[in-house]
Amino acid sequence: MSDNQDLERIRQARKEWEEGPLKQSLDRFGIEESPHKVYTPLDAENHDFLEKVGFPGVPPYTRGLYPMPVPERATRGDARAPAGAYAGYGTVEDTRDLWRQQRRRGANVAFDLPTQCGYDSDDPMSRGEVGKVGIAVDTFRDFETLYEAFDGIVTLDNMSSNWTMNGMANVILAMYIALAEKKGVPQHKLRGTPQNAILKEIVARGTANFAINASMRMVRDTIVYVDKYMPQMNAISICGYHMREAGATAAQVTAYINANSIAYVQLGVDAGLDPDEFVPRHFTLLSGGGSMDFFMEIARIRASRRMWPQIMRQRFGSENPRAWFMRSTDHARVGNITTTRQRAINNVVRGVVGGIASALSGNDPVVAEEFDEPLGLGHSYEAEQLSLDASRILKDEAKLGQVLDPLAGSYYVESLTDQLEQEAWDIMKKIDDMGGAVEAVRTGWMEREIARSAYNFQRQVETGERVIVGVNKYTGENEIDITPRITLTVSHPYDVRKRAQAEEIQIAKLRRIRKERDNDRVKYALQDLQKAARDEKENLIPHLVATVKTYATWGEIANALRDVFGDYEPMTVL
Repeated sequence: MSDNQDLERIRQARKEWEEGPLKQSLDRFGIEESPHKVYTPLDAENHDFLEKVGFPGVPPYTRGLYPMPVPERATRGDARAPAGAYAGYGTVEDTRDLWRQQRRRGANVAFDLPTQCGYDSDDPMSRGEVGKVGIAVDTFRDFETLYEAFDGIVTLDNMSSNWTMNGMANVILAMYIALAEKKGVPQHKLRGTPQNAILKEIVARGTANFAINASMRMVRDTIVYVDKYMPQMNAISICGYHMREAGATAAQVTAYINANSIAYVQLGVDAGLDPDEFVPRHFTLLSGGGSMDFFMEIARIRASRRMWPQIMRQRFGSENPRAWFMRSTDHARVGNITTTRQRAINNVVRGVVGGIASALSGNDPVVAEEFDEPLGLGHSYEAEQLSLDASRILKDEAKLGQVLDPLAGSYYVESLTDQLEQEAWDIMKKIDDMGGAVEAVRTGWMEREIARSAYNFQRQVETGERVIVGVNKYTGENEIDITPRITLTVSHPYDVRKRAQAEEIQIAKLRRIRKERDNDRVKYALQDLQKAARDEKENLIPHLVATVKTYATWGEIANALRDVFGDYEPMTVL
């Protein structure tokens, strides 16, 4: 950026400034160190533009994965409930009816906790949770009912389906294949994405179903199967969002996403697949979450983009530029963890901060957080509208997004990006030394590190070192909270009464299916599934397709696999 003579002049000028005007100000205010930092070319002394920054859509991808965002004329626009928006509550009938009302053209399914954890709705472990944070799926019948939402609107081969399911992702995929077969749609025409990112489930959510090696085998089965039979289907949506919400720092989540991704790619490589083929076709990255640390989030997304091509080329010998970036919706954001129940309307401002960070890091301005996030399940239509309009105002009125990665070349941002990247590499080195991400998860190390960061964050909040407006500062009696007045007038897509009734209805439906089905067929299918599960080389997806067709229950399938694989036993986090 500057020759040695220029840098020496800047170094001398900085020294004179620090010993002169800056020292005078410090003495005047009676402090030893300025709370503000000033960056110069000295902080980016060895910065190589082409190596570190370059142009959008080409290596090193620092400035963006694509040469430009999708033009507005190519997007769908104004629908309040866009196709594929993440949703689901109560019984599948409740969600089906809502989706038909909204005229959805795609599915992005939220499942309740019993379904995520592999329990039937009438299992004692499910009590009080059925239909609460998503839909309950007990058998293939539920899955069939859910997709009635699209009858007469769109066919399976002309829509995409996303399922936020991890440990049992292959069972959902099997149901989709069975549904397509029933509707006469070849599986090679199906498009969709199971989340399937089991490692972050273990460290951040506790919803793992099976022992870790068996869980990774299930992910391998997905990769191999879709690569052979379903060219338009993603195998996995790698996600760091949950780890971030659990407490991981920006550097940690960057390292953990990459370490986990390496482990998933290795599954395909060990199965004999070419990473230059299956990674660009079947791997996606969802999100790394966010925080209110504005410039750090911009640096995180820039560093994350820059690290993956190095990983693919150096670790896997990739020669295909399409494999050097992970198809991703990730962008700088503040994350739902930053929203507060206290004075919740302030979350609109927090979301806008994230939208600006998104625009300044090479993406369109995306306000991804609704103000009523912490007030209960199901964003109100009004909250969704506010977030949507905030994104539009940033883009159309403030004209953010017209310049891609406008902070490129900033001494501070480039220095911070380099710093965060190096911190992430250092963490990955520790993970490599212990044998990779699977071992880091198996031993509880990754979970302990996240817990330690979460503790440090909470300690900073409680001591006031980290300010959260309306929570630990500016909470006097003269402060005004207008949120209660607003929440009394908003409208929600989810019917509270239906959600409350879901458990009773779902259990009655489940018991009726158990009586009506051919239980001998179920028994033999589960036995065949267990036999296949005992053979490490066998791909379980065809067996799961056969099993779900018998209307074996979700819990029966999970228990049959647990008997072979063993249940996941979490490490104690101290």
